[in-house]
Amino acid sequence: MEPKHNSYTAKILALPDLQRLVAIWKKQNQKVVFTNGCFDLLHAGHVSYLQEAKTLGDKLVLGLNGDASISRLKGPDRPLQSEHDRAIILAALGCIDAVCIFHEDTPLNLIEGISPDVLVKGGDWSTDQIVGSKEVIQNGGTVHSLSFLQGLSTTNIIEKILHKLKL
Repeated sequence: MEPKHNSYTAKILALPDLQRLVAIWKKQNQKVVFTNGCFDLLHAGHVSYLQEAKTLGDKLVLGLNGDASISRLKGPDRPLQSEHDRAIILAALGCIDAVCIFHEDTPLNLIEGISPDVLVKGGDWSTDQIVGSKEVIQNGGTVHSLSFLQGLSTTNIIEKILHKLKL
C-alpha cells in the first residue's frame, strides 16, 4: 500500500532532482552535508548520528543503499526492510532534508553528482577510509568521522531478536 504524498515523501529524490535541489541550496549559501548507509533497522545510534551530522551544515542529504547493494554488502538475508520503506522512515526525520537511493556498492557517483560541502560517516570509519573523501576535499569541502555509540547496530539488534526467539 502506497502512503499518501506527504511532505516527507517529497524528500525522496532521484539523482537529477537532487542535483537541482542542491544547486538551489548552494545558490542560497546553504552548507550541504552528505552521509550514507543502509539504515536497515532505524535505532537510537542512527538517530543520534543523523542529528549530529545535521549540525555540521544547513541541509542534510542521505544516500541510502538500495536493496541489491545491501544484499551484496551484508548477505542474502538483508535488508530486512525494502529500500522504499527505509526511505520513507528516514525522510520522515526532521533532521534529513533529502534522501536519494543508490544502487552501487558505494555512494561515490552520488557524492560526485552533488559535490557536498561536508561528508560525514560514523566513528567506525576513519576519514581516510570514507568513500568520496578525496573528491570532497579536492572541491574545498570537509570530511568528518562522527561519534559511534558502542553496541548499537542493526546486526546487534538482529542477534538479540534471534537469541530471544530461541528461548
